[in-house]
Amino acid sequence: MEVRVGPADDIAEGEVKIVQAGSLFLGVYRIDGSFYALEDRCSHDDGPLCEGEREGFEVVCPRHGARFDIRTGAVLALPATEDVEAFPVEVRDGELYVQV
Repeated sequence: MEVRVGPADDIAEGEVKIVQAGSLFLGVYRIDGSFYALEDRCSHDDGPLCEGEREGFEVVCPRHGARFDIRTGAVLALPATEDVEAFPVEVRDGELYVQV
């Protein structure tokens, strides 16, 4: 399934936009001019992951401090032990699309 996020220019450098795709919530990030989409759900306690602080390519869960790689969804720090899903982002005619 493809999800239209909106104009690429709507996400400023270093920012995240939360979008919904059915029952799935995604955080779409713009970092160093590239776009990344990550499941907005911490694998530790199902909390809203993408509301956390971003440090480089890492997002820190605001509830318990678990860290994930925004590019891959890989867990980087406890208390989480399972990766979250990362999704490919495509820019077409200035619009962002996520493949979920």
